[in-house]
Amino acid sequence: MTLPARHRHGSLTERGTPRSEMTTDFEDIFERMNRFLESAGLSRSLSETMAWAPLADMSETDDAYLIECELPGAKREDIDVEITEHDLAITGEITEREREGVLRRRGRPVGRFEYRALLPTDVKADDVQASLSDGVLKVTIPKAKAAKPRHIEIQG
Repeated sequence: MTLPARHRHGSLTERGTPRSEMTTDFEDIFERMNRFLESAGLSRSLSETMAWAPLADMSETDDAYLIECELPGAKREDIDVEITEHDLAITGEITEREREGVLRRRGRPVGRFEYRALLPTDVKADDVQASLSDGVLKVTIPKAKAAKPRHIEIQG
């Protein structure tokens, strides 16, 4: 026998449920689902399989592309930059630091991250430079010199 469900109009915040309580409930449901999938052998972990994408800006000059990627707390040895003729991939992992007490709210991302960008022109993969300073990874990708158009004389 099923019991009837009672529905209320309006959002949870309109009914007086604090946003922090809703967040805590969601995190609890996420953790329970994670444990369920691990116990069933269906997934290693939801949090392990999902990578977050860092914020990044991409600008273009006549000679190069410049990517500035925000990676606060990342160490140089934990970041991998790979490039092909038309693709840039920045991957890595930011590990969570040790804390005292219970973490009540997370605002900074931790775990695996991945940023990918398609480059519209051929680049000089051997001349790419990357530097990490103040939590910002700067990658400079020089463009390959395109063949300049030239006039062809038509023979008679």
